Amino acid sequence: MTTPDTPGTAPAPTALITGAGSGIGRAVALALAGAGWSVALAGRRAEALQETARLVAPGAATLCVPSDVTRPDQVDALFAAVRDRFGRLDLLFNNAGTFGPPVPLDELSYADWTTVVDTNLTGAFLCAQAAFRTMKEQRPRGGRIINNGSVSAHAPRPHSVAYTATKHAMTGLTKSLSLDGRPYDIACGQLDIGNAATEMTGRMRTGILQANGTTAVEPVMDAADVARTVLHMAQLPLTANVQFATVMATAMPYIGRG
Repeated sequence: MTTPDTPGTAPAPTALITGAGSGIGRAVALALAGAGWSVALAGRRAEALQETARLVAPGAATLCVPSDVTRPDQVDALFAAVRDRFGRLDLLFNNAGTFGPPVPLDELSYADWTTVVDTNLTGAFLCAQAAFRTMKEQRPRGGRIINNGSVSAHAPRPHSVAYTATKHAMTGLTKSLSLDGRPYDIACGQLDIGNAATEMTGRMRTGILQANGTTAVEPVMDAADVARTVLHMAQLPLTANVQFATVMATAMPYIGRG
């Protein structure tokens, strides 16, 4: 799905969204496309990416690239496809992630630990590295990276050691990218999200383990509320940056958790 640029107008800015086939990634893709961005959609499921592309604003330029962000060769191919199609990259929304099984720490398998770390941390690093290279070399130079963090970067849930560890690590990745990107006009910020209503947060609406050992239903918010925050961050000039932001369901048990 493509639209030629109108003669005499600046080309639309380009964003790459990982995990774009559902949930927050899809909501962000729709918000950016609705605001005039060209969007590259990455994720493991080609059919889900195509569905996101069908839902974006009519006339928005889209590119679907089925990709596994844990594979360096596939990440390289993803960013090459974006450059070939759009010529540059203005925004990476580093969104792909997984919770892993909600089991006691001593029962978490090595394979499950590795899956979460590879997806949430290594995948985010590989995409950020590829974006950094692209933004450093393109003209005009620079761009923005927004990392999808979590309120778990501040306060963990029970039985979430792998997810929580990677979201703490995401904060370190964000800070290092911000520092290393300064000389090249590359801004990096992090959005810590709490209880957006997606497929991944279904347990919040049916009952999830609390710090005191009880199970409780938790409030959720629309993923479109997250997308509006990402859009605000994305539309800032590169001379300004939202370093860290939290958007969450107002009544979720985060402040005072435990």
